[in-house]
Order: sequence, then structure tokens, then C-alpha cells
Amino acid sequence: MSDLLRLRPAATAAMIAVFDDAATVAHACAFETALARAQAAYGVIAPDLAAAIVAGVDPAGIDPVELGEEAALAGTLAIPLVARLRRMVGGDAARALHRSATSQDVADSVLMLQVRAAHRLLATDVTRVRDALAVLARSHAERPAIGRTLLQDAMPVAFGLRLAQAARGIGDALAMLDTAVAANAVVQLGGAAGTRAGMDGKGAAVAEHIARALGLERSAPWHARRSGVAAIGATIGILIGALGKFARDVALLAQNGVGEAREPLIAGRGGSSAMAHKRNPTGCQVALSAATRAPGLVASLLAGLPQEAERGLGGWQAEGPALADLFLLASGSAAALAMVAEGLEVDEAAIARNLAVAGVGDDIGESAAIIADLLDGMRD
Repeated sequence: MSDLLRLRPAATAAMIAVFDDAATVAHACAFETALARAQAAYGVIAPDLAAAIVAGVDPAGIDPVELGEEAALAGTLAIPLVARLRRMVGGDAARALHRSATSQDVADSVLMLQVRAAHRLLATDVTRVRDALAVLARSHAERPAIGRTLLQDAMPVAFGLRLAQAARGIGDALAMLDTAVAANAVVQLGGAAGTRAGMDGKGAAVAEHIARALGLERSAPWHARRSGVAAIGATIGILIGALGKFARDVALLAQNGVGEAREPLIAGRGGSSAMAHKRNPTGCQVALSAATRAPGLVASLLAGLPQEAERGLGGWQAEGPALADLFLLASGSAAALAMVAEGLEVDEAAIARNLAVAGVGDDIGESAAIIADLLDGMRD
């Protein structure tokens, strides 16, 4: 069973794969084997038990459909997963597997592994959008165009100024996401109540060992401290909004009565099922749809911040799907707008015509200097 007809129009195939069942199971198994290796390294379990765990755990032997049914009953993925892994491993190693860990350790660590992978993917397309806009902004830094405020003709601006503002907004949002992921995509290992009980006083060292093995940062337990997840989600929301700003402007410029810019002509894209003459801004549509959906998802993450005591009920369980959806939406928006920005068609004659009709002259003030300042201030 698949829901690609729902997901694929809004997200890239690569991003969908980051959060799919196979990736989730593989990351969960990687956590359990990393835990066993780390505990053996510090004498919490015997080395031969860790070796048996590593040898016996096989993600390919887990049916995600069956696991999903069991997780729906158990209320968490880890309970049926650990039971299956213990059957795979057998013997004394089965009892050592998952020692002193809890279900949320698995869920949060898996989510942060997916966040790291999703961030790397997303940054590539967002950078394409930002860089293409910067090139366009510089090439139109001296071109007078009519500025628009409150959706009405205003005073002249450089056509490149609007593009430079978009590039800077997108670049700043990506930088915020970079910072949020670097600081908060961390390992989770706290055990039943976040005290690392049962690890013979070696819990911090075990957690650091796991973090290195999985490519995460180490952290004290954060079961009920969800500000990091909220920060990642909020910055994705800001990024989706910044991409949407560029999409909104292109869609407005592409209107028949304006015609100053339009999306590149790509076979199979932008047509109408009923009106063959139309050239719809479909890439902008993807980005604007994402910008419409994102605020509600961010709000869900913020609503989950008041967690109960040492581990909450319902709040953190809502975060994984919301965060995944935000990354999925951001991926579709960035990929669509990368094509738009890299192939944007600028109609210089229409720009000049609209400016002349407005009758406000052609003094663009300090537009060129502002463009340079905006683009020079972008972080690579």
C-alpha cells in the first residue's frame, strides 16, 4: 500500500525516502546495535553479547506492515520492534538487547537521524534557489521597474531588488535551520525516567559513543525538554514561508496584465486540463501550498512544549509526523522553486512598459547598493 499520489506532488522522492518505513526500521536497528556496542565498550554488557546482537539484528527481516499493526496496538514502535529483535538474537543476548533504554530513546534518536539526512537534502535545493536569485538580482540591479505596495503601483525600484530581497530571506532562513539542526539534532538516551539507571554509572559515556557511531551530537536526556524539536520545526516553517514569498511574487508578476516574469516552459508542467492556452505558475503553486500548510504543523510542535513531568503523554508522540511533514513540504517547495529560479523568464519590455504607464519616472534610488549589501551579507 502506498500514498505516493498524495505525497509525491508535494515532496521530492528523495525526501519521502528519508522518512519511509525502510529508513525508520534501519535507523531503529542501527540505534540498538550502536547501544550494544557502546555498552560493551564500557563494560555494561559482555562483548560476546554485543557481538551476538550486532550479528543477529537484521532490518531486512522485519515486515513493516506487520510491525505497523503491532505498533498501533502497543502505542509505540519500539515495543514490538524490540520484541522482534530479541527473537532474532535469542539467548542471553536477547536479554541484553535494549538494556536500560526506553522506547522514547529509540523514537527520538531515529527522528534526529532522519532530521540530519533531511537537512542535507533540503539544503542542496534551497541553495540552488538562493544562488540563482542572487545571479538574477545582480543582472537586473540597474533595471528600473515599477515597485508595488499594498498591491498597487508605487515608486520605481530596481527589478533586481525584489529578487535580492527574496535571495536574502531564503538564505537567512536556511542559515537559521542550519543552526537549529546543528544544535538540536542530538542523540537521546535516558532510560525509563531519564536518569540512565542501570548503566553502572557509564550512561554519559555510552550516550557519547552512540552519538559518534550514528553521526549525531551527544546530549543529556531530553525526553520532556522539547524546545530543540520545536526550534527545528519553527525554522523549517520560516524557510517554507521565505520560499513562499518568492513564489507569491513570481505568481503576481506572471499575471496576464503584468507579464514581467514567468516560470520556465517545461514539458508537462503548467498546463490546464480544460484551457489549452493557459500557462500556469505550477512551481509557485507547490511552494504556496506548502506555505499554507506549514504554520499549522509548526503550531502543533509549539503546542507540545508543555510536556508532563519526566515524559509526556501525546505531545512528543505528535512531533515525528509533524516534523516529517514539514521537511516533506519544504523539499517540494525548494525543488520546484529551484527550477523556477534557474529558468525564470524576465520580460524586459513588459517591465519598461508597466513603468512607463505608471508615469512615476525611473529613479530607483539606492537600489543597486542595497542589492549589493543584501547579497554580500548572505552566509555561504
